[in-house]
Amino acid sequence: MMSLLAAATAAAATPGVARAPYGITKAGAAVERIVLTNPSGMRVGILTLGGIIDEITVPARDGRRANVVLALPDLAAYEAKPNFGSLVGRYAGRISRGGFSIDGTRYPLSADPEVVVSHGGVPNFAAKVWRAEPCTEAGCSAVTLHYTSPDGENGFPGTLEIAVTYTLTADDTLRLDYAATTSRATVLNLTHHAYFNLAGGTSGSADNQNLQINASRIAELDARRIPTGALLPVDGTPFDLRTPARIGDRIGSTHPLMLLARGFDHGFAIDGSGLRLAARAFDPASGRSLEVSTTEPSLQVYTANSFDGSLIGAGGRTIRQGDGYALETQHFPDSPNRPEFPSTLLRPGETFRSTTSFRFGVERKAGD
Repeated sequence: MMSLLAAATAAAATPGVARAPYGITKAGAAVERIVLTNPSGMRVGILTLGGIIDEITVPARDGRRANVVLALPDLAAYEAKPNFGSLVGRYAGRISRGGFSIDGTRYPLSADPEVVVSHGGVPNFAAKVWRAEPCTEAGCSAVTLHYTSPDGENGFPGTLEIAVTYTLTADDTLRLDYAATTSRATVLNLTHHAYFNLAGGTSGSADNQNLQINASRIAELDARRIPTGALLPVDGTPFDLRTPARIGDRIGSTHPLMLLARGFDHGFAIDGSGLRLAARAFDPASGRSLEVSTTEPSLQVYTANSFDGSLIGAGGRTIRQGDGYALETQHFPDSPNRPEFPSTLLRPGETFRSTTSFRFGVERKAGD
C-alpha cells in the first residue's frame, strides 16, 4: 500500500479546523459544518447535527480526488433521514422485549413488550445538535462533539455525558474516540453510521469493491433479525471474509442469513482484543483502500439494504441498495438481554471509552 501522504499527486495543505454555519433545524437549532484538513489535503466534513460525516475526500491512484462517503444534499434531507451518516445511540442496533433490566429494575423503552427498539428509539443521538469544541493548537486537526442525554431520555436511565473526538492525522487516518459517563447505571452502545464507497459517493454500486473482515464468527439471528446469543463459525459460508471477496458476489448468496437481511446486516465478532484491524475495503478501479481498526468486539456490516432509489443523494443522484456500505464498530445488538455477549453496562464512577480508526490509502497497479 502507498500512503496518501507519499502520493506524488497529493497537494500540499495547511492542517487545521474550519467551521461555518450549515443551517437551522426544524426546531430552530443552529447547525455548523466543521472541516478537518491534513497536510496531504485529505478533508473530513462533520455536521454538528448528529456528528454526521458528509465528506471524506481522498485521491485515487491517478491523483483524482473524490468524496468516498455517501452524502445528502442539505440539512432538510438529513432531518428527514435519521441515522444517515451519523453517530448512533444511546444504543446502536436492536433491543428486543421492549426494553431491558438492570439490577432487577425493568426499564421499558416501549409500552409494548413485543416491540423491537432500534438505535435507541426516536429521536436518538442522530437527531441532536451536538456542541462543537474544535482543537485550537497550531497544526491540530480535531474536533470534539459533546452531548448531554438527560435521565430517562427515550426510556434509558441516567444522565449521560458523551464526548466524541474526531481527529484527522498526518498519515490519512480519521480516528474517533468515544467517552461517556453516567449518573445512574445504564446501557450504552455507540457507533458511527457513515456509508463508504471508495469509488466515490456518487459513483453508484459498490458491488465491485472487495471487503475483508478479521472475524471467525458472526452473530446468529432469529426471524426478526435479533441475535439469539449464539456465535456461528463463518467457515464455508458467504460470511467468511477473512480473505478479500467481491461484495456483490457475497450479497447475492442464497444463504438463509443473507436472504433474511437481503444483503449484509450482520454482526461480525472481531478476532483478537484491544485496538486491532477489523476490516479492510479496496476499490480495484480507483486503487483506494480503507482499513478499519477498533477496540470494539463487533463490526456490523450493512449494505444499505433498505435503499430503494427513492432517496436523493448529493449531486441529485438516487441512492440504491449496494451503493455504499456501513462498517459500524460496536457491541452486539440486544446485548442487554443477552448475557452471552460482552456487557454494555455502564455504572456511575466508570468511564466508557472506545476507539475506532479509518485509515485511507492507495494501491498502485503492478508495474506503475
